[in-house]
Amino acid sequence: MTKARVLFLCTGNSARSQMAEVLLKHRAGDRFEVYSAGTQPEAVDPRAIDALHRFGIDTANMTQLVSNPISDFKAQQFDYVITLCDRATDECRSYEGAGKQLAWDFPDPKSRQGYHPFLTTLNELNNRLSMFLLVEAITPETITSESATSNEGITSLEPSVFYKCLTDDIRLKTLMLTHYHGELCVCELMQALAEDSQPKVSRNLAVLKKANIISDRKHGQWVFYRINPDLPMWAKCVIAQTTENNIPLISEDLQRLALMQCRPNKASFCK
Repeated sequence: MTKARVLFLCTGNSARSQMAEVLLKHRAGDRFEVYSAGTQPEAVDPRAIDALHRFGIDTANMTQLVSNPISDFKAQQFDYVITLCDRATDECRSYEGAGKQLAWDFPDPKSRQGYHPFLTTLNELNNRLSMFLLVEAITPETITSESATSNEGITSLEPSVFYKCLTDDIRLKTLMLTHYHGELCVCELMQALAEDSQPKVSRNLAVLKKANIISDRKHGQWVFYRINPDLPMWAKCVIAQTTENNIPLISEDLQRLALMQCRPNKASFCK
């Protein structure tokens, strides 16, 4: 089988495009011939190699990675040319010889804030490549078969239903708080949300439960709610990333909950 040719383009070809090249070779090297280049190439950043190592990819020979100028691939034909930053997209908006051109934009890990910025960017690249492989490289028959297998035992959830549930402030904060704490009961949510009306909180919990976004368990006189463990991974990721990147939205709620007296005693999820 002839391999499809892929070229990843970035400005420096020092991090994002190098990681994307290695990832796609690792995941589907039997189907793709993969290259990367830069519009203004720089030395490969050793932190990119370290991120790949932490990701579980053999990096023994990656010290030999080199940054390539885009001119090295002049006049070559590629099935896919994928730019990974807006600057590269602007400079190569219509790449000659590209069967299909995709414009992805990922923050430069060298200037990105937060913990492990290179690993964060690598995870984002890996998620985007998962979508790329699903959309571009798998036959419709395989998609149907793999979807049936991957969704076995997983809660069925329509994206429109899921996102509608996030449009109410009480429901959104409930999901963020339960993601942080693991599980909470109605009285704890009332305290955190500064809501005096138990029926109001319970109604919103009922909406989330009906959509299978949360599940409950009874322990003594208490009913505890948590994120449904069978929720599809994409929905769990939305809740997790929303919470982790918007802590100020629930900081006062967390403080009120921390000051709550006589909180219900929780038992193990296994009981």
